[in-house]
Amino acid sequence: MPANLRNSLSIDCADEAATDRLGACIAESVVEGLVVELNGQLGAGKTRLVRAICESLGINIIQVNSPTFVLLQLYTDGRIPVAHFDTYRLGDTDEFIAIGADEFTHSSDWLCLIEWAERVVECLPDDRLQIDISATSVNARQFVLRSTGSHSTALLQRIRQKNEQSHG
Repeated sequence: MPANLRNSLSIDCADEAATDRLGACIAESVVEGLVVELNGQLGAGKTRLVRAICESLGINIIQVNSPTFVLLQLYTDGRIPVAHFDTYRLGDTDEFIAIGADEFTHSSDWLCLIEWAERVVECLPDDRLQIDISATSVNARQFVLRSTGSHSTALLQRIRQKNEQSHG
């Protein structure tokens, strides 16, 4: 498989149930110490995917919502502790650093899920999984996953295998 195909994966989800299945697939594949950046327009489905990932990790999803106003929420009741960021309201990257983001994004103990990550990309580790989400209809979404280093490439390969198994 050519490197550019090995480092990216496009998945079309026809509805929210398919997005939830993708989130479960990602949750089954992740390990601590990874950063996942989620990018897409308002309403694209970033928080929906985060909720699906967290639910599959065993986190009580009642507490999982967009942390737009608090910027960071920590979920420690699942298989992996999750730091969930929403950088939409940040003025600049200094604010991201000021909330202690480095403690999580450069830690081997946390899975970091970062909504609107393109706003703070220069603060993120070089090795991360990028997920770009776009609406293709009212309920359908396209998810383009890209890896940027060895750990995220291994993660992407696990996601690819699990996705193929669930559709094969």
